[in-house]
Amino acid sequence: MKIKKIVLRKMEMALKVSFETSFAAMKTKKFIVVEIHSKDHIGYGECSALAAPWYSEETTDTAWANIEKFLIPILFSNQDISCPEKIQDDFKWIRRNKMAKAAIDCALWDLYAKENNISLAKALGGTRSEIETGVSLGIQKNPDELLYMVDRYINEGYRRIKVKIKPAKDLHYLSVVRKEFGDITLMADANSAYTLADMDLFKQIDDLNLLMIEQPLANDDIIDHAKLQKELRTKICLDESIESVEDARKAIELGSMKTINIKVARVGGLTEAKKIHDLCQENNIPVWCGGMLDAGIARAHNIAIASLPNYKFPGDVPASNRYYANDFMSAPVTINKKAMIKVPLEIGIGIEPVQTLLDSFTFEKKEFLR
Repeated sequence: MKIKKIVLRKMEMALKVSFETSFAAMKTKKFIVVEIHSKDHIGYGECSALAAPWYSEETTDTAWANIEKFLIPILFSNQDISCPEKIQDDFKWIRRNKMAKAAIDCALWDLYAKENNISLAKALGGTRSEIETGVSLGIQKNPDELLYMVDRYINEGYRRIKVKIKPAKDLHYLSVVRKEFGDITLMADANSAYTLADMDLFKQIDDLNLLMIEQPLANDDIIDHAKLQKELRTKICLDESIESVEDARKAIELGSMKTINIKVARVGGLTEAKKIHDLCQENNIPVWCGGMLDAGIARAHNIAIASLPNYKFPGDVPASNRYYANDFMSAPVTINKKAMIKVPLEIGIGIEPVQTLLDSFTFEKKEFLR
């Protein structure tokens, strides 16, 4: 791949409704789109870093600075990039900044697939023609509003419901959903809102027969999670704690979890996501694909990676109309009555941005010529 030009865009889209987690409530999503141009194709990447350092230390502004000052010069220093994995060694000296790296990595994978006339899923080694998706519900004001939301999305076809929780909005909220809807596939996401001092609470939640509890303890912990997992029947899922294949290896050895939510943005891109998938598959640890309130480009990358064989649980890869009234891609992502999404067969990510719509959501743009 011979890179001719790179374009960065700062974009902002309004959420249909405010989305609340244990750490923040969001009404809009700011993000970055990366375009990597070769002679004949454009590879697209999306940087999922949030406007403030709620989820990780990265923000939209810091990611832009790192892409502009460090990652783009590295790309331009390579005369020809044979495959996306090759650039990872050049990125190693830059500590962390996973979401900035992910935007570049994903754009390179899209470009690589297009230049080789294959779908991104095939380039990654995907084996599925469709993937199952679930829905993630932000923290609601009261249990009745939560029940309304669950009913709404079950009627839309979603079969796995993820409920965000935080102290005082946890056991009771989950219990009323279980009572009202019976044996639905239900899970909880704590976003690091608890400690081991909450063991009694977790043992009560353990009786609700959840699919899993996602990231209950500190965002950088794998030791206390191992202690908690030993006490629970319910699977613990690690999210924020796993930023690399090395993190995954250590967590597996400690017994810190029984599944991992692999967010492409969090781990630095599709290259590292595939490595984590392969390691977990070797160790009989099923994985699934998480999201970051993604717009159309990141959603397309998530669909492709979730087509790999060890993605065993429904992911947070919703339909295009889940979070946003309007997207900017050439075709919407839809789910069928079984909550399945088709994996595109077309080259690359399978869909393209509509230029007029892309421009309408862009509030800053910069081009870099080789």
